Amino acid sequence: MSTVNPLSGAGGASLLSQSGDSTAATQEQFLTLLVTQLQNQDPLNPMDNAEVTSQIAQLSTVNGINQLNNTLLALSGQMDLSQSMQAANLIGKEVLVPGEKISLGSSVVDGVTTQVATPFGVDLISDAAKVTVTILDASGKAVRQMELEDPQSAGVLTLQWDGKDDAGLPVGDGAYTVQVAATDAEGQLVASEALTSGRVSSVAYASTGLQLELGLAGTYSLFDIRKIM
Repeated sequence: MSTVNPLSGAGGASLLSQSGDSTAATQEQFLTLLVTQLQNQDPLNPMDNAEVTSQIAQLSTVNGINQLNNTLLALSGQMDLSQSMQAANLIGKEVLVPGEKISLGSSVVDGVTTQVATPFGVDLISDAAKVTVTILDASGKAVRQMELEDPQSAGVLTLQWDGKDDAGLPVGDGAYTVQVAATDAEGQLVASEALTSGRVSSVAYASTGLQLELGLAGTYSLFDIRKIM
């Protein structure tokens, strides 16, 4: 069940009201002080017009800054509310986030055992002529190496392992790790990142922002999502 805080926008409005009251009070204090100075000035040595103009300009600057702060507070509240709604809509959906873990499990249907691995992905920063994916078991031993046949464009690729080793034999159920490597047409390394998948089970507000619970995959920020599957 989502635990998104629906009051984030209201908090922004409260701060906005307080800031507006503070601005009005500052203006009133300034005008009161200026009138008092004018009433009590020495007739033989009156206040310089430039000095009065300078003080008014300073008030205008402060007022402009306060108005800018008010605008930023309002925008911040709207953004928080929008992000909360987006995150809540992700509950129940499968997503790809940075990570190297995948799991392999078996299911039996009508007496037939089938192995299914969790989907994973590769995030390519730029185009790649060759992408190599290596599957490692819990001991760090490579059990399968796969090379994507065609050149790949920059972006996120979604991949699925069939649960077999390089000899085409099924491997045991359990946790595995994915390693990725990519090169361009000149053989130069292309920045790439392995992605793990998980289903969003809940959303929580933390001091660091919105957090998504992805079950065994762990907890991730809303901004960690690379793809919604």
